[in-house]
Amino acid sequence: MRCLVTGATGFLGGHVAETLSQRGDQVRTIARSTSDTSLLNQWNVEVVEGDMTDPDVLAKACDGVDAVIHCAAKVGDWGPLDEYRRVNVEGVDRLFDAVAGRELKRFVLVSSLGVYEARDHQGTDETAPMAEKHIDAYTQTKAESETLARERATKDGTPLTVIRPGFIYGPRDRTVMPRILKNLKRKLVSYFGSKEKVLNNVYVGNVVEAILLALDKPEAVGQVYNVTDDKCVTKQVFFETIAEMAGLPKPSATYPLWFAKGVTGAFEGAGRVFGFAPVLNSARLKFMGLNLDYSIQKAREELGYTPSTEFQEGMRRTIDWLRQEGHVESTPKAASEPQPS
Repeated sequence: MRCLVTGATGFLGGHVAETLSQRGDQVRTIARSTSDTSLLNQWNVEVVEGDMTDPDVLAKACDGVDAVIHCAAKVGDWGPLDEYRRVNVEGVDRLFDAVAGRELKRFVLVSSLGVYEARDHQGTDETAPMAEKHIDAYTQTKAESETLARERATKDGTPLTVIRPGFIYGPRDRTVMPRILKNLKRKLVSYFGSKEKVLNNVYVGNVVEAILLALDKPEAVGQVYNVTDDKCVTKQVFFETIAEMAGLPKPSATYPLWFAKGVTGAFEGAGRVFGFAPVLNSARLKFMGLNLDYSIQKAREELGYTPSTEFQEGMRRTIDWLRQEGHVESTPKAASEPQPS
């Protein structure tokens, strides 16, 4: 199969491109001239040089492909809404323009579990509606882009499947996990409310498995799927596992959720007035303070999704890669081995 994978110079897109190439698919992506494409070259990925905002570049990239896997997105938990819309919403619209009239086998859109309402979740499945108003620009525009994609797919007859992963961790994450390690080292990680609340964690390889199933299964057309690990873990297990494997101090402080909400509001207000990114914002409060438990039963039943990598093994691979990259100091073996949860 000839596949266009957007965002292949990034974290998730890179893993998707690598796996497709390894299984024998022809893979193409779009990359700016300044991007590091060394890994793509190793994987024999064809690179169309240019920007995803350029219609001519998109047309060239989509020419002759059988499938599109759209992983590219502006990520983050703070910033102007317009900047996120330009990439996450307008980018999807332009991509649908580029594939309009082409005979695609599948268009897989990578969305996010963040499209649901920012509240405690207990086994929330795909029948729950997306929220109309979101707490940050990233989740707002992911919801908007998903709505747009469904409308365009219906109008254009595009065989669309939407994947909604949770918090993705794994090797080659150069943004979130390094920040978590830095904050653990500085003892800046605290729990909000109960540290027994669940995190919607998913190993990057498991997300790739779900995407490939969505790509290959005819019954996936027109469907939306939640994707997490087979077993999600509590906030305490998540952060203590990282700390143990990296030889860093475990978080100990726990603050009432009402107090954290008040502090978050103050930080965000100051950030808007003085133009800086606050150290605490609504997205981080959600990550640390809410129960994020979502059902993946639909993906199990319809796609045959059975996540092959469990949390402890996935996090071990992640920390090993971060250690190789210099984000984690060498530690005695006993300190870096995972402890039973």
